[in-house]
Amino acid sequence: MIQDTLKRLESRLADGSLPADKRAELLALVAQLKSELDALSATHPDAARSIAGFTDVSAHEATRDAPNTALVDLSLRGLQQSVLGLEETNPKLVTAVNAVAVALSNFGF
Repeated sequence: MIQDTLKRLESRLADGSLPADKRAELLALVAQLKSELDALSATHPDAARSIAGFTDVSAHEATRDAPNTALVDLSLRGLQQSVLGLEETNPKLVTAVNAVAVALSNFGF
């Protein structure tokens, strides 16, 4: 399920109307996140599903043709909340999530 969510996200980003540089940046960040989620899913499958889901929703909201800033903010807060408590055991994951959140929040708002 996590891999399906991330593949759907990657497909949406690749096919979307994002500028090429933004698309490449976000796809690279998602690839890093995917690697970290693979490791997390072995020990914390529910947390990994939540992070993947919030990443997907956040990217959807941030890259819509007419993004609603309230929905973008809400989904990004959910994404950031999904890694609370993992800072000590999975710092690379938290860094990857924060990088994705920052990139999405900088999409012209």
